[in-house]
Amino acid sequence: MNIFVTGASGFIGGSVAAKLARSGHTVRGLERRAERAQELQKFGIEPVIGTLDDRARLIEQARWADAVINAADSDHRGAVEALLDGLEGSGKVLIHTSGSSIVGDASGGVLSNDVYSEDHLPEPTADKAPRVAIDRLVLAAKDRGIASTVLCNTLIYGHGLGVGRDSVQLPRLVAQARKSGVVRYVGPGTNVWSNVHIEDVVDLYLRVLEKKPRGAFYFVENGEASFQDMARAIAKALNLGEAQSWPLANAIEEWGYEHASYALGSNSRVRGQRARAELGWAPKHDSVIRWIERELVT
Repeated sequence: MNIFVTGASGFIGGSVAAKLARSGHTVRGLERRAERAQELQKFGIEPVIGTLDDRARLIEQARWADAVINAADSDHRGAVEALLDGLEGSGKVLIHTSGSSIVGDASGGVLSNDVYSEDHLPEPTADKAPRVAIDRLVLAAKDRGIASTVLCNTLIYGHGLGVGRDSVQLPRLVAQARKSGVVRYVGPGTNVWSNVHIEDVVDLYLRVLEKKPRGAFYFVENGEASFQDMARAIAKALNLGEAQSWPLANAIEEWGYEHASYALGSNSRVRGQRARAELGWAPKHDSVIRWIERELVT
């Protein structure tokens, strides 16, 4: 297949693109920095220099490709609209990458018992409504002759398979810990996120390419853990002392509102059964704590 990937030098898109290239597919990857072109080529990915704002370039690549994977920015509506326009009426696959912060509650690190599924979603908060609107735009594209799917990833752990080696949430905790000598979690740290290993994520993207569902929304998860437990595991892996609580205000100062309040200080608890039932997805990794303790620093 000819496959066009946005975010091809990132963690998710880079892992998927590298796996597809190794599997014999012809892969083009969008890259905004020309100096990184050689890094993509090392993984068998043909670089397409441009940005998500290059509407004509996105339409051109969507028309060239047999399938498109959008993994660059879950909140860039213009890019999604361009890709949909390029794919309209073709019957081709579009996989759009979303994130389970759409159900995040910005609890300040306090546990919530609310658990969501594909059939049980809350109304989005005002700051998450634009992302949910994009998800719905992609799902509705099945009526425009596009095999569209939204993959809503949870906290992803593991090392990337392509150019981008690190994910978002855990590496921020690690970087802050290495800088300060203390692993910190937001508030009491009892807040819980569902999680999934990057290798299982990649497997699901490939299954969607094969099965070509239309208008499908899948949560991507296989387990959950509290940030306090993950922070304690990081402290153990880095040979630091006890992990410590951090007031939300200090976390915001370090990481910014979005990451402190949602990526690290919220609950995002989901159960994804559709991918297992409809696509035969069978994730192999089920413990982020075990991965942190055994593989984080490798």
